[in-house]
Amino acid sequence: MGPLSGLKVVDLTAVLMGPYATQFLGDFGADVVKVEPPSGDLVRSIGPGRSPGMGPIFLNANRSKRSIGINLKTAQGRELLLDLCRTADALVYNVRPAAMARLGLSYEEVSAANPRIIYAGLYGYGQEGRYAKRPAYDDLIQGGATLPHLFMLSGSSEPRYVPAAIADRIVGLTALSGILAALIERERSGRGQRVDVPMFETMVGFILGDHLGGLTFDPPLDGGGYPRQLARDRRPFRTADGYVCALVYTDDHWRRFVEAIGQPDLMKTDPRFATFRARMDHVAHVYGWLTDVFQTRTSAEWIALLDELDVPVMAMHSFESVLEDPHLAEVGFFRRVDHPSEGEIVTMANPVRMSASPVQPQRLAPRLGEHTIEVLRELGADDDKIRGLLDGGIVTAEQSAPPDQRG
Repeated sequence: MGPLSGLKVVDLTAVLMGPYATQFLGDFGADVVKVEPPSGDLVRSIGPGRSPGMGPIFLNANRSKRSIGINLKTAQGRELLLDLCRTADALVYNVRPAAMARLGLSYEEVSAANPRIIYAGLYGYGQEGRYAKRPAYDDLIQGGATLPHLFMLSGSSEPRYVPAAIADRIVGLTALSGILAALIERERSGRGQRVDVPMFETMVGFILGDHLGGLTFDPPLDGGGYPRQLARDRRPFRTADGYVCALVYTDDHWRRFVEAIGQPDLMKTDPRFATFRARMDHVAHVYGWLTDVFQTRTSAEWIALLDELDVPVMAMHSFESVLEDPHLAEVGFFRRVDHPSEGEIVTMANPVRMSASPVQPQRLAPRLGEHTIEVLRELGADDDKIRGLLDGGIVTAEQSAPPDQRG
């Protein structure tokens, strides 16, 4: 019984951006009904798996949901979707708004069926601009939001993307905040509304919050960029036997650090280290100096020393080692659970903790159409209607037996 218990969400999203947002809604207790096309969510087929359509990215972005397969390109499929929306609190989609309009599922059409619904769209570009009709994916948005440019400014010989779907996940979390804000406003006004979350604008704001720099001012004070983040040596420090991540940042950190390594007068004798502002002004030199210092001890020695000094430090994990991190074990972040069809799998806990309404995943990621029959019955469909919808290809269900034999 999470904080959103009693709310119903119709989830038309696929791949990652939308599913990541709706998984949070499900973890918070909402009844999330994932509506999939007959072929299923594309991301089902990405990565290794024990059975078709149940790949690891899908498993880790679609828990706390039920799955129903509906062919929305049919008139009957559209009506089923509207039936779901009539009793829903929110509908979430992540295709271009023009595609929703072609399906007969524009905001105007959906809100006519349920004026209280929150109609949330996650897509590439704001609809008032010239890019409105363009398709968008994480890679494109990273490029437009200057991330590959930042890699080159910080020392890469070629532009690169962040090797994670960072735009999808950031936009998903931004959409989550917009959906929750709209739900709160509806409690005051009784009215639903449309919520639009464009990827491009979201990510440009996210990145330039750090890097707009002197371009914030008119006329500009510099060409933009946050020097500390762009320093070529701002990276994990090589140690005598590996790497460690550390940030000697405040004046107190520096005083304790230089004393511990036997150079207590450094901040007095070298003005580049004397104050926070001086270190920021000479950040390339400071990081270069630290790069040399960290090679003098092992990773374990540095972690032990910096922990004792209360200077921020963290091991540089691999995929394998992070699974064995002792802190994550103590907080129960990784959990091994039995999935009904996939056997034992590793899941990751929702990081949000609430004292009065615990956040708990409602169910493990569903198989395609696993809950089709169940959801149709909740809409009032009898066995004859369900059989007709199945035979007509309007809906798809996990099993092929007649509905009266499916329990």
